[in-house]
Amino acid sequence: ASLPEHLLCISGQYPLVTNVTVTEGATANLTCRVEYNDNTSLQWSNPAQQTLFFGDKKALRDNRIELVRASWSELTISISDVSLSDEGMYTCSLFTMPVRTAKAYLTVLGVPEKPEIDGLTKPAIEGDHITLTCITQGSKPAADLRWFRNEKEVKGAKEVNASGKTFTVRSSLQLHVGRNDDGVAYTCRVDHVALTQAPQQATEVLEVHYAPQVEIIHSRAVPQEGQYLKLECVSKGNPSPDPVMWTKDGGELPDLDRMIVEGRELTFTSLNKTDNGTYRCEATNHLGTSSAEYVLYVYDPNAVGQHGTDHALIGGVVAVVVFVTLCLIIVLGRYLARHKGTYLTNEAKGADDAPDADTAIINAEGNHAHAEEKKEYFI
Repeated sequence: ASLPEHLLCISGQYPLVTNVTVTEGATANLTCRVEYNDNTSLQWSNPAQQTLFFGDKKALRDNRIELVRASWSELTISISDVSLSDEGMYTCSLFTMPVRTAKAYLTVLGVPEKPEIDGLTKPAIEGDHITLTCITQGSKPAADLRWFRNEKEVKGAKEVNASGKTFTVRSSLQLHVGRNDDGVAYTCRVDHVALTQAPQQATEVLEVHYAPQVEIIHSRAVPQEGQYLKLECVSKGNPSPDPVMWTKDGGELPDLDRMIVEGRELTFTSLNKTDNGTYRCEATNHLGTSSAEYVLYVYDPNAVGQHGTDHALIGGVVAVVVFVTLCLIIVLGRYLARHKGTYLTNEAKGADDAPDADTAIINAEGNHAHAEEKKEYFI
């Protein structure tokens, strides 16, 4: 005999289910359990209220739906190759009197497609303004797009549009192209809950063409006769400005036996005075021309040593003169200060002893003269 209904409720005769979330294309397992069951059947039905399984009996012809486990206390079914249309509320029914039900929501995540980057011109020209656009489709919920310049994240402008049950996401990145962008990798990365292993991403490497810049590097600070000297023309440009052109004083190099040009380098095997002049390196590509100059003066080795000695001697003399001058200024300053003090003291003394203003002036002049005599005697 069956237990009364109120005892069945106390004993747990009602279905228990949980919500399920899967990614599109995966397999979803729906489980319905009963803590107590007196041989009453369990049933799963889909959001359209179509019966999928009644006990262990399959009711809907769908090869994707299979029975996993059927007993008096559990009914578990699986749906393989889940699509977005499978999302919704599924119902487990326990056929007691009355029928008891529990509902589980199946959430299907739309996996975003691999992103694509548009708007890249190859090559870009220094000074150009370009807009890179990254797009990904099929995400549910809407994916997030992130931009990276090499490994550093940069901010883009995001736009989301619904497309049926999924979303199309775009992100734009505006660039003012400079030569420092040449060879830089711009990466668009898709972040989404359905991407559990690794994010989807696309990368484009920017190629920038720019006019050359030239600098001359010399191997010696004070070139001397008979020495070896190398001038290197360091030119940076894209495309690379090869070859470079060397000139002297606006004309061709005069002595190619001692002046050897190899690639970007100009080498003097043995310097002499005739090498003095202005050397110019010029580099050109299709975007422009750049040049740099180096003024060469070849020193006499003996003169360089003599100049060093003369400079040291002159420096010593100048130091002595400056020292003596400072000492004289200090002595003269102290003398003038004492002279002024004596003069003021005598004037004050004459004024104090005089009966009237005229006498005070006369006394002051007398004291001043007396002070001069005393100072002359002192000196």
